[in-house]
Amino acid sequence: MPPCAHCWPCRGPRSEMSVPGCSSSPCSSPVTLVLLVYLVFTRFWPISALYLAWVIFDWDTPEKGGRRLPCLRRWSVWRHFRDYFPVKLVKTHDLSPGHNYIIGSHPHGILCVGAFCNFITGSTGFSELFPGIRPFLTTLAGNFRLPLFREYLMSGGLCPVTRRAIGHLLSKNGTGNAVAIVIGGAAESLSCSPGVTTLILKNRKGFVRMALQHGAFLVPSFSFGENELFRQVVFEEGSWMRAVQQRFQKMMGFAPCVFYGRGLTSVRSRGFLPYARPITTVVGEPVTVPKIEEPSSEVVDLYHGMYVRSLLKLFNDNKTKYGLSEGDELRIV
Repeated sequence: MPPCAHCWPCRGPRSEMSVPGCSSSPCSSPVTLVLLVYLVFTRFWPISALYLAWVIFDWDTPEKGGRRLPCLRRWSVWRHFRDYFPVKLVKTHDLSPGHNYIIGSHPHGILCVGAFCNFITGSTGFSELFPGIRPFLTTLAGNFRLPLFREYLMSGGLCPVTRRAIGHLLSKNGTGNAVAIVIGGAAESLSCSPGVTTLILKNRKGFVRMALQHGAFLVPSFSFGENELFRQVVFEEGSWMRAVQQRFQKMMGFAPCVFYGRGLTSVRSRGFLPYARPITTVVGEPVTVPKIEEPSSEVVDLYHGMYVRSLLKLFNDNKTKYGLSEGDELRIV
């Protein structure tokens, strides 16, 4: 399963983004932590001690562009992962290697499968469609504090969804960088269900301010079919269960969703495997953004509005091509 991707918060200096099972980490990461703790009490304790020393030495690397391994993007397992759904990437406009970009990825869904498959793996041909562009995907900063799992994340091109990490990629890593952020984040995953397209975007403006400060162009993208992979129990606004989810999300950075997919042995059984539903990620036209080190709120609102209009156009131009009806609308809250 992919690690999840999270959002750029609408305010404050920190930010977080995606989820396996709703914005958390795969089950393998706690296992590695327990294993390293266990080794401390055995004759193999030097392994844990050496790795701890390495993590301390390497602590800031995720915030400085990470340590990606191009060979990981070419693993054959990603082609099988792509074909299971299947996942497809559609290009509508060129991206010039002479600029940097912030790609807004919508919707969050439960697992951000479209964002992970297209921007982290090479299975859908991102490098061929956008030559000279290096894609990155942001995820919860806490994931990079997990032993061994942090190495896996960095090797794939994931980085923390923090101002420092994104700022490094947009200002100190040359040009041709495309940083994908799942704008709606954990809060949006709570509204994810088949047949409903609701995006949390109206007050999410931190990514626009970041783009202005670094002169990075804004690129909308939409993954049609992302919300069809699981069935979720959506609790009504104002209910005590919804309040518990929202409180947990504010405290921990990810939301505890109640969802199910297909079982391991049959599509008719219930389990935690995603349903095999086509996902088509359409990358839209870049919104040209000037570099303004201290943009005013009015300027941020202006370019935020331009981004929203570009996203709505992308959705309306492509919805009937990829499984939606003419009457389906994109609801932005």
